[in-house]
Amino acid sequence: MQQKSKEELKEMHWSEILASRILEEKQAPYVLTGGMTTSGPAHMGTVCEFLYPAVLREVLEEGGHEAKLFFIADIFDAFDGIPVELKKYKDQLTPELGKPLSNVIDPLGCHPSYGEHYLSQATEIIKRMELKLELVRSPELYSSGSFDVFARTFLKEEERVKEVVASSSLRKVEDFKDWSPIMPLCEKCGKIATTRVVSHDDESYEYVCDRDVKYTKGCGYRGKAKISDHKYKLQWRLHWPSWQAHFNSVAEGSGVDHMTRGGSADTAVAIHREILHREPPILFKYGFVLLHGKKYSKSKGIGMGALELMSLIPPEVLKYVLILPNQEQNKNIDPEGTGLIDLFSDIERVSKVSKPENRADEKKQFAFKLSIKSLKWSSSFLDMLLNYQIYRDWNKVGEMLHDKPGVDYLAPFITEWLRRGFEPEQYNFSVKPQKITEGRELVTKFASMLKPGMSDVDVHNLVYLATEDNKEQAGKLFSALYTAIIGKEKGPRLGKLIAAIGIGEVKKMLDAAVA
Repeated sequence: MQQKSKEELKEMHWSEILASRILEEKQAPYVLTGGMTTSGPAHMGTVCEFLYPAVLREVLEEGGHEAKLFFIADIFDAFDGIPVELKKYKDQLTPELGKPLSNVIDPLGCHPSYGEHYLSQATEIIKRMELKLELVRSPELYSSGSFDVFARTFLKEEERVKEVVASSSLRKVEDFKDWSPIMPLCEKCGKIATTRVVSHDDESYEYVCDRDVKYTKGCGYRGKAKISDHKYKLQWRLHWPSWQAHFNSVAEGSGVDHMTRGGSADTAVAIHREILHREPPILFKYGFVLLHGKKYSKSKGIGMGALELMSLIPPEVLKYVLILPNQEQNKNIDPEGTGLIDLFSDIERVSKVSKPENRADEKKQFAFKLSIKSLKWSSSFLDMLLNYQIYRDWNKVGEMLHDKPGVDYLAPFITEWLRRGFEPEQYNFSVKPQKITEGRELVTKFASMLKPGMSDVDVHNLVYLATEDNKEQAGKLFSALYTAIIGKEKGPRLGKLIAAIGIGEVKKMLDAAVA
């Protein structure tokens, strides 16, 4: 495949750039990998873990190339903290700290384990976003012996592995004196975070469960095991490149924290080349997802969970928001105020563009095809919102807009958005006709000029005709009209409001307001 120039790359969507690089640098079959630890509620940063490789897979397949995505649910990781939403179960969960997530109880009792409880949130999001991937649970990889070959290699070359991990993580090898490539599972207390290997050969090892990892302490048990018992987990900086090597991954993404200098991505590359003697996959990073400009934190309960956010915004729209910009950029999702209205308006505009006139719209249309494909509604989000505030009846809104299926689809999202009070002030209204004392003559003149059949633009411009383009008088008339119709001095765009209520009905309101 011919290499792209820098100028050509600038014009491409990020997924096209990565797909192009994979085709240039790697050989088929094109296997992508990704992974996540289900230590708490799924948030939009978590979504990126499976969304970005799934999008990349789709781009490769649409280009006529066979591609697979193995997504690893890393639920064999140690349980290291109780999330805010489960603090009331502290007494039940505290004894579980240090155990693999897959072995921790689900305090709500709805899933086989804590790890599966939060994994179910991720799988629900994957389903709603209609992403194509093969989910693999890490405990199954360990129990099947898939990592045994790597564990034996790392134990056999332990001193060299320590050197590689130390140098790639910008630390001294002396810091790894008591470090072992494997984390044994304590036979007595079931913890994995508090054990350490005290001796080993290439197949067997002796361990002691005596580490204090601040959030929990070991039980003091000494035990022996074999690699073939599959009662261990590889250290994270070895575990990650091992699953990439196992699946023969050509590319994998990760967050900024892993991709910083000295981060686990640097170690993964070094382990591939210096210990496993293979070329690493292409590692690409993605930025943070912010809510109201703030970074999510599972432990502190900052940010809205992904499923909660999906009660406000359709999954395909969230998908569009995340994949539209360069994947390395931070994405800010703000469901409050005009942001959501502007987002829907732009999506609705892009859906109707037959031939983009600029590169920005080309990228938007590319992202639209990857995420939304076709709108499930034909009337606009703004018209639905406006009509609902007027009629407070979604069936009536569907009839008024001649779009019952579309209104039925978006109604739950808009209803929840309004329930939380996220709408901008001008759209927080109801029709409350009342008499006015200010601007009566102007309102009378406007009402006399208001005719059936006028478009919303005609109605809006009528304010300026009635006031003969006098800016001060126009402002006074707008305020009087809003007061007469909705009981507030400001509101949504006047022409749309009057057209939605009906010109005949508004004329009656205005006549009553000045009577």
